[in-house]
Amino acid sequence: MTGHGDASGQNERLIVTVEVRSVNNRHLKVTVRCPDAFLALEANIDRAVREVISRGTLTIHLHIRHKSELSSHHLNTDVARQYFQQMQHLTKELGLTTGPDLSSLLSLPGVVDNGQSRSIEETDWPLIEEVLVTALENLQNFRREEGQAMATELSQLAGQIESNAGWIAERAPLVAADYREKIKTRLNDILESNGIQVEDKDLIREVSIFADRCDISEELTRLRSHLNQYRTLLQSEGSNGRKLEFLGQELFREVNTTGSKANDVEIAHRVVDMKAAVEKMREIILNVE
Repeated sequence: MTGHGDASGQNERLIVTVEVRSVNNRHLKVTVRCPDAFLALEANIDRAVREVISRGTLTIHLHIRHKSELSSHHLNTDVARQYFQQMQHLTKELGLTTGPDLSSLLSLPGVVDNGQSRSIEETDWPLIEEVLVTALENLQNFRREEGQAMATELSQLAGQIESNAGWIAERAPLVAADYREKIKTRLNDILESNGIQVEDKDLIREVSIFADRCDISEELTRLRSHLNQYRTLLQSEGSNGRKLEFLGQELFREVNTTGSKANDVEIAHRVVDMKAAVEKMREIILNVE
């Protein structure tokens, strides 16, 4: 699910800001962007995220600054001196007349310390974890609002499927009767010239075979059962995205079988509507945690 959350915090040593962004994904993927000195915390961050979130692609931006009485930016003279000496040596080696420009040193890695390159200490993690957890909570609040809108739409789609299933259940018993009349009329038209009439008893076997082949009562029963379980999962707490995804597959299977067995144009039209609703449900479920 898409979402955004951020938080900030500080102690006597650090100022920490965490920004979390998430986009839809069937699985959980965590990407951490932070100063190189804090890359050792990536495993801790990943573990903290997985305790809260189970699906989505998360990008975590970790901004950390060390407090100091001096300016947060200062020149690392040792690093600058080494760069300058190497540039002087290269200037002589290439026979250049112009020496190195000191201003060009400022853009080289490590020359200017912005407070983010200092080493990590064990005491740094509790503050970072606290800010991270707060940012994740804010993200979850954002995602809950989106999830509520999804739940409403999923419930409406389930209602559409259930309504069509109810109509099909009423229509299904009439299909065999319609078939009986059609085949009787067709045979009588063919045999009329010979003065032969087809009796009802002669059609019993053919109609019975047709009715058995077109019986969709089991499919409709399973479909209603899946819809009941589906609504239960929508109303329950916890991460049910994968269960809903599986139920979506089962719903489509029952709807598809109903359409292939019913052998009726009017039912087929309803089945098309049901398939469209199930496909929409499955698209939404891919984004549900």
